Amino acid sequence: MQLYRGMDIGTAKLAPAERAGVPHHLLDVLSPREEASVARYQTDARAAVDDILARGALPVLVGGSGLYVSSVLYDFRFPGTDADIRARLEAKLERDGPGILHTRLREVDPAAAEAIGPSNGRRLVRALEVIELTGGPFGVGLPSETRMWRSAVTVGLRAERPALVERLDHRVREMWRAGIVDEVAGLLPEGLGTTASRAIGYAQAIAQLRGELDERQAMEQTAGLTRRYARRQVSWFGRYTGTHWIDADDPGRVERALAAVDTLSG
Repeated sequence: MQLYRGMDIGTAKLAPAERAGVPHHLLDVLSPREEASVARYQTDARAAVDDILARGALPVLVGGSGLYVSSVLYDFRFPGTDADIRARLEAKLERDGPGILHTRLREVDPAAAEAIGPSNGRRLVRALEVIELTGGPFGVGLPSETRMWRSAVTVGLRAERPALVERLDHRVREMWRAGIVDEVAGLLPEGLGTTASRAIGYAQAIAQLRGELDERQAMEQTAGLTRRYARRQVSWFGRYTGTHWIDADDPGRVERALAAVDTLSG
């Protein structure tokens, strides 16, 4: 979601002054009206990686979306799309909500339904589109021995569940304190596409502005969805073999991360 211009508070996007002079790529490259695509992201991110390597620098890929990160790290090949199938599924999502799509996906590809979950409407649409196009499963999971696109070292931060939940809940409270509702109000006149309008926190702020949720309800819903998303992240990145896991509260975490990265050149 940090691809989107103007979506700063709800995505924890670093302000330019906080980037310490380090070039950041693929921030603010899309209008909120546009639809993000993992296939497009793969192309753009890999081009940025190649450019950085050509300059003798080290690319660092940071992200929360398991699928987007994996699309760059691994030898992912994406099936095509079909505008008619996509439009039909999008209309069904808009009319009936994600639950119906999740039920259908569970019938034809239980593994994909489990990995995506019942609330991620956009990914449910994509999974069903691919299944209809190919006649095979969506193939959500990463095989343990998937070939990497480039040599890379993966480093992850972890925390005990109670501490993680507190961090997540605090993050939601900070989003509202920092003014996410005002941020969304400023975006609405130009319009938000399907992806941006359904982002966690943004969908709830929109509902608050429309009077469908009060502030407490919007924050509680956002916190619940954030915790659910974090569980999926833990599951997804837990499949990465050879990851250097570092405790988030370890005072030596920076040194440990740098030592892990040094193994790439060694």
